Amino acid sequence: MSPPKIVILLLNWNGRADTLACLESLQHLSYSQKEVIVIDNGSTDGSVEAIEQRFPQHLLVQNKVNLGFAEGNNVGIHIALQRGAEYILLLNNDTLVAQDLLERFIEIFALYPKAGVLGAKIFLFDPPDTLDHLGGMWDKKTGTFTLVGLREKYPIKESPEELDYVCGTAFMIKRQVIETIGLLEKRFFLIWEESDFCFRAKREGFTILTCPQAHIWHKVSASFVGGKPHSTYFWWRNRLLWIERNCSFRERLSLYVRILIPDILHMLKIRALKTLQLWVVKRFKSIEVIEKKEFNLLKNKAALCGVKDYLCRKFGNGPAWLYTKRP
Repeated sequence: MSPPKIVILLLNWNGRADTLACLESLQHLSYSQKEVIVIDNGSTDGSVEAIEQRFPQHLLVQNKVNLGFAEGNNVGIHIALQRGAEYILLLNNDTLVAQDLLERFIEIFALYPKAGVLGAKIFLFDPPDTLDHLGGMWDKKTGTFTLVGLREKYPIKESPEELDYVCGTAFMIKRQVIETIGLLEKRFFLIWEESDFCFRAKREGFTILTCPQAHIWHKVSASFVGGKPHSTYFWWRNRLLWIERNCSFRERLSLYVRILIPDILHMLKIRALKTLQLWVVKRFKSIEVIEKKEFNLLKNKAALCGVKDYLCRKFGNGPAWLYTKRP
């Protein structure tokens, strides 16, 4: 019997150098029945031309605008299913992969027939012996996920581990899962979408497992390092959407009373205090101190905007000011 067909989806948005490096890494995969599809989310950095020139053998799909991680990958998933994919690997463009990555995934699927989604062992690009993280477990007490393997040193557990979700940096999905539960929820746009997908899969009886022998190295998106305003915005907006979609009424009520409403009120208080503090600082402090205070205030504003947009049912890419460094 021939091995099952795997389609790798690589989403690009103005990540020319990272995407080209990742595609070069995929050239060395030893698995035979594979296809790579690159989905470009309206890049303006010359990515499309560079990919067409360097890797003309891969199908390149061009979205006119940035659809986000969820809907951008949904475009690719539709095409992958039409092209006969039995498994679909969603892979971040800022990664490099081990040569035997795909074989290791297929081995675990064969050993665990109920497995629906597998996650790789994700190392940092630098230092390469340290894990990024593997995924997470939902904590009802805090209304967040506890990340598993976060910044741990290799080696760790070498047997598959069942999690509530596996990290979307390298996200291997069995075709049957998509046919059963559908696509990624596009309203998330960015972050929380993979955990939502895994929870939906678990409700239908699929298990979510790590695949410790499947290795990749992740550069970690610079846009999220240090808690940039747009990541704060999406974290808050999408956390509320996730809770709406995946928690019972009683669980939601408990989280709002114990955690969410007090946290939101605290952020409002902090915003008022930081605004006053910044007014004073601008009269006596250096430019460096002022810029730091402005940036912290911007993150606070982004979090509150995320809450507001969730309540107003505004999803998608978020307001343009999120991507600046000044309030």
